[in-house]
Amino acid sequence: MRNKELAGTGDRLGDSSSELCRSVNGLAHDPSLRFSYPQSRLCVTGFENLSVEGCGTNFARWARSNRDERQDYITSGARKPYPSRAKGWGTAVHKIMANVTLSKKQREDLLTELKARFEKNMNRHAGVEWDQVQAKLEADAGKLRSLNEMETTGGEPDVVGHDEKTGEYIFYDCAAESPKGRRSICYDREALDARKENKPKDCAMGMAAAMGVELLTEEQYRELQKLGKFDTKTSSWVKTPSAIRKLGGALFCDRRYDTVFLYHNGADSYYAARGFRAWVRV
Repeated sequence: MRNKELAGTGDRLGDSSSELCRSVNGLAHDPSLRFSYPQSRLCVTGFENLSVEGCGTNFARWARSNRDERQDYITSGARKPYPSRAKGWGTAVHKIMANVTLSKKQREDLLTELKARFEKNMNRHAGVEWDQVQAKLEADAGKLRSLNEMETTGGEPDVVGHDEKTGEYIFYDCAAESPKGRRSICYDREALDARKENKPKDCAMGMAAAMGVELLTEEQYRELQKLGKFDTKTSSWVKTPSAIRKLGGALFCDRRYDTVFLYHNGADSYYAARGFRAWVRV
């Protein structure tokens, strides 16, 4: 079905620019994507079976007045910084992107890349057979999309474990340095919204949620470091305990002097050399 409405009028979509898209179902991408705003209802042409509720009003207003730029933004895979006039609805964009279906070529290219990395780094997954991993991936389009997001943002995901109880395979970002496409970001949405000026383009927790992945914990980060030497020039946010986050802090790790270090920083801080590493079960 085309030209499907995003449910709700301008008022019902919410008064806060940070209001989130709360429901997106069965989204399929189409290169003819177009936006319109007839009779105070935001509509999209080029998606099928689209159902979105709760978008912030700024999301709708910006899409109405900057249709061409927004089309380029979404079809690019939402991997470039938020357009300056789109402040406040980044999470809504990510919510939509979370349901974009990969094309056949994208799936094939991703599986080829993952297989090559898997075979090149057998020390990370001794005893695991690629054919079994691929079968899992091909049966789960959502997880395949998450891995594609990890790949295209520079994470270089690879299998690092197998849960024998559930049969799931565990992927971590295994890039030598913190993923380039996820740097210069603060820790979470609360920190991003609280920052009054010089806001970063995004936040680690928001990006991870949109990608369908989770940040590594300190324990997982240290497990990763047993498989190689990572973040010798950069650093990565790690999942922060709620008690620390409630006091305004957040944690990150790196490797220096052949040692893994854990640090703290204000959750609203961001640096060109700090991103985050993610993991996902398939």
